[in-house]
Amino acid sequence: MSFSAPPELEAELDEVTTHYPQKRSASLMFLHAIQERFGCISPEAMEWTARKLGLEPINIYELVTFYPMFRQEKVGQYHIKVCRTLSCALGGSGELREHLCRKLGLDAAEQGAQTTPDGKYTVEFVECLANCGTAPVMMVNEELYEEVSKQKADDIIGKCK
Repeated sequence: MSFSAPPELEAELDEVTTHYPQKRSASLMFLHAIQERFGCISPEAMEWTARKLGLEPINIYELVTFYPMFRQEKVGQYHIKVCRTLSCALGGSGELREHLCRKLGLDAAEQGAQTTPDGKYTVEFVECLANCGTAPVMMVNEELYEEVSKQKADDIIGKCK
């Protein structure tokens, strides 16, 4: 399986590299653009990015696997991230995740991100969402929700269209 960026994306990324003193410095911008366009960053896209920037594929793979905002697999239309770090765990994030999984027909015992069969929702436990004082917190796509009870979660999911 090979990867090639559409001409307009490749032109955009070529222009992005002109803003940096070294091509490698544009790595994160390339990865954001690819993920935004394709929904995830495939191994082939990592190799393509490395070639475009004159790097080894491992240099790009390290970035994709280190930063939690990058995904190697597609997620649902609504990506629900539930914080699992200490404050949120003490505030009930484990029960919140289980509730969301049951509500959406997913296996609450399964580890890792899970997507509903229709591709609409992905539920994932994630590390700190940086709102420890308002635990438990969750995000739906880029929207942060604080002090999320089961009822509040149901209301949030009900608004996803």
